[in-house]
Amino acid sequence: MPALDPHGAIAEKLSAGAPAGQKVTYRGAHPFSDTKLHRYELSNGLTILLLRDQSAPVAAYHTWFNVGSRHEKTGKTGLAHLFEHLMFNETESFKAGEFDKKLEESGAESNAATWVDWTFYHEALPKDRLPLAVRLESERMARLVLREPQVKSEKEVVANERRYRVDDDVEGASNELLYKTAFTRHPYHWPTIGWMEDIQGFTPEDCETFYRTYYAPNNAVVVVVGDFQEPKLLGLMQKAYGPIPRSVIPPDEALPEPFQSESDLREITLKKPTPTEKLIVGYHGPALGDQDHVPLTVLNELLFGGRASRLYRALVLDTETCIETRGWVSTFRDGGLYEMYGTARAGKTTGDILAILDREIARVTADVVSEDELARAKARLELSLLQSLETMNGKAEQIGFFETVLGEPSAAFRRLEGYRRSTASDLRKAARRYLTGQGRTLVRVLPENGA
Repeated sequence: MPALDPHGAIAEKLSAGAPAGQKVTYRGAHPFSDTKLHRYELSNGLTILLLRDQSAPVAAYHTWFNVGSRHEKTGKTGLAHLFEHLMFNETESFKAGEFDKKLEESGAESNAATWVDWTFYHEALPKDRLPLAVRLESERMARLVLREPQVKSEKEVVANERRYRVDDDVEGASNELLYKTAFTRHPYHWPTIGWMEDIQGFTPEDCETFYRTYYAPNNAVVVVVGDFQEPKLLGLMQKAYGPIPRSVIPPDEALPEPFQSESDLREITLKKPTPTEKLIVGYHGPALGDQDHVPLTVLNELLFGGRASRLYRALVLDTETCIETRGWVSTFRDGGLYEMYGTARAGKTTGDILAILDREIARVTADVVSEDELARAKARLELSLLQSLETMNGKAEQIGFFETVLGEPSAAFRRLEGYRRSTASDLRKAARRYLTGQGRTLVRVLPENGA
């Protein structure tokens, strides 16, 4: 009989004598650069991903929840983001402010983020303070206090954040309008921060229902990267998280977005206190897991990445039409947008920007790009990805992101290989698929009162 895998043996030992609902199961390993990432699962469905890194006496502790603004309903937008704030508040065992205070006293840094497909919380801390992270994160996963004073206070914070980052911000308002116009059925239509009337209308009952549904172990992944002893850490996590009950996770009801035909050009004009005109263009793009996502990302790098890119040269250097330009292919679970931005110089218009954008898009759909341009774009993307994996916090973030969105925690390395394999022909095919034959959305931002 073959010997039990040592990681399987750890799980078996921890499960021996444990209550029936608090067993630990080893689910195997994932290659991660020159080492391995190990997957465990508790009986309540909590996924634990462990990557041992002894390069420094520190650790990164990330908790990813499979919930974002896509999981909300009309009339209740912004709940996922509100919870990013509420989760730093009072729990049954800790008063408001104690969570951050205990981490700061231990030399730790913590923060959180919410987006369309996910929410995550993270700590970077000395390795001997890992038990504190386990205690705090398991506490707020199960015992958050959601009474009227707590909810009212954080609603006011979020409402002010919306005023500052969206209502009174040119870029925030225009980006919100881009997605609101480009999407008609899919929940990417509404902003992650939520509509103001929804934020102001939340009740403690709304929050309690959302919390008991989505903040559950079977909807979460805990990623730990750093210098730790696996049996000891797993034992702590088993005791802290094991008693937390599962929840019934509703099916994802996001409606597919209808195809936007080439004749369906959507154009919005927004007047804001800006010194010059701005143009935002959105083409419907592929989901992160689609085979076209990598070549379209390489194409975007070729068009917008750095001072040597085609559109920086065309818009900023050669014609002096823009003072700034950039592009981005959304990294969403479902198809998002290929966003293109340009800020005009004084005396230039959104029409001037659009004419140059259209000219350069026509070039990449008609001809293959040069090998030198392709190599430069691929090298920049490879460097950026590898730099994101230099720190323990960076590794934990990449693992949690790809596990939550794609179910593949080491997908960063598959993506790296995809960059390296991309050909000029692949880029042209992606351009022809997404930049022609379908409609696009334009948001023109003009100075108020013609100023």
